[in-house]
Amino acid sequence: MRTGFAVPQFGPFADPRRSARTCTALEALGCHSLWVADRLLAPRAAPEGYPGGKDMPARYGTHLDPLIALAAAAAATGRVRLGSSTLNALWQPPLVLARALTSLDLLSGGRLDVGIGMGWMRQEYEAAGVPRQGRGERLEETLDVLDAVWCSDPVVHTGRLWTIPESTVLPKPVQAPRPPVLLGGFSPQALERVGRRADGWLAASMPQAHLDGLWAVAAEAAGRAGRDPAALRRVFRVNPDVTSSAADPSEAHHRGTVRQICDHLRTVCTGPADEVLVDLQLTTDSSEQYLDLAGRFLAELA
Repeated sequence: MRTGFAVPQFGPFADPRRSARTCTALEALGCHSLWVADRLLAPRAAPEGYPGGKDMPARYGTHLDPLIALAAAAAATGRVRLGSSTLNALWQPPLVLARALTSLDLLSGGRLDVGIGMGWMRQEYEAAGVPRQGRGERLEETLDVLDAVWCSDPVVHTGRLWTIPESTVLPKPVQAPRPPVLLGGFSPQALERVGRRADGWLAASMPQAHLDGLWAVAAEAAGRAGRDPAALRRVFRVNPDVTSSAADPSEAHHRGTVRQICDHLRTVCTGPADEVLVDLQLTTDSSEQYLDLAGRFLAELA
């Protein structure tokens, strides 16, 4: 099973040199991929939409920029895939985003996986000065611009939100025709978009019945678009709450012993393109703890 880990970038891990050293060590342990996340702020009051209506973990208020953290990870490694889960793509113009992502693909020697989403927090949209209304349409045009920049020469785009006159935009990414694009989201609209135009889905570890219902939407959309659903990647993120003794089996998709959580991950990873992303930043407080627990997950999932 392909297993990846979060690039350390939040709370006590928000130190670029420490993060880079940990990425080097994670690659040496044998992981397949490393992934950054994206937060602008952590409201003191519970934000709308946060799971369970709880306050966000305080450490999300201390963070490294995801693209800079990914550049540091690229420089500190030589083999692992490097991705974002997820990069909130709507907070910057897509032409600017395309330039940064192209540079990352070049820096990494063609190891970039572009995982993007729309974000969910109203306060972050307000702070970024980007309208939250119409974000689905904004994401669709963002994907159009990325494709134009990466796959066309010259580049030209005319849309409702952005216009690019016929232009030279070089260099192109190492990966042809472009880096893989994976999309996040858990609504029917998001899964339809995954099936219709993405290379895969940034999923989450969840109960099997819920997963099956969501994935059916993407598979049906892929079929309607003349695409093979079996070719789509699925990356199952888990932010594990690791316990020393067995937890309730109904919680094993996110809470329990390492073996319990891994047993669930083995159950949901059924396709040849499926993989796991384990984020240990809410579970550990030091690089030593992070690497020790990462080694346990890798050994169990091997």
